Amino acid sequence: MAELYSKSRTKWACRRGMLELDVLLGPFVDEAYDALSEQDKLVFQRLLAVEDPDLFAWFMGHENCPDAELNAMVKLILDRVRV
Repeated sequence: MAELYSKSRTKWACRRGMLELDVLLGPFVDEAYDALSEQDKLVFQRLLAVEDPDLFAWFMGHENCPDAELNAMVKLILDRVRV
């Protein structure tokens, strides 16, 4: 099983090269990360390892993420923003 990063390390990994991603990921960690299960935190960490252009395409709906777990995390983050 992968190592779970500290929240501060996760927050730092949310700092991206694209403002659109920063606006989605940073607030998600601040407001929802603590409530995630350990498994979902690991999925979120995997999401943060994805390159910015792919993340941008998934979050903007230009492409679907081929990984079911990552796709579910993208939807979870987007659903929080749309509320």
